Amino acid sequence: MKTQRSRIEEIIVIRLNSGEDILLGIREAVAQHDLKSALILGAMGSVQRYHVHVVESTELPPKDIFLKGEEPLDILSLNGVVMNGRVHAHISFSGPDLTMGGHLEEGCQILSFGQVWLVPAPAADLTDWDRIGKIE
Repeated sequence: MKTQRSRIEEIIVIRLNSGEDILLGIREAVAQHDLKSALILGAMGSVQRYHVHVVESTELPPKDIFLKGEEPLDILSLNGVVMNGRVHAHISFSGPDLTMGGHLEEGCQILSFGQVWLVPAPAADLTDWDRIGKIE
């Protein structure tokens, strides 16, 4: 196990408009604010298209299955990290007949509006924290 400490001093709120891609919007904000390390605290809004992947096997590295679709869904949660400027996020959605989630991919398109909350963590070096295997 490894731990790091960083102070929370600000929050960056991203407002996404109808038709915008969630992952591309987060990446744009990360670049605009020159974030190397950050926490993705959450999100709200709705999507008209979704694209995620989930693990399909227990072998390492696990195989992924990609889920895509077009239907109106509410965003229930979004969390993740920015590691060395790279976004790694997981999202969940719900609708009348579906609740699902997974690793956020390009193609999750906003329906009405979206908000995403980022907290910079400049003192933390999270490079490769999502890598399979032990880190020291």
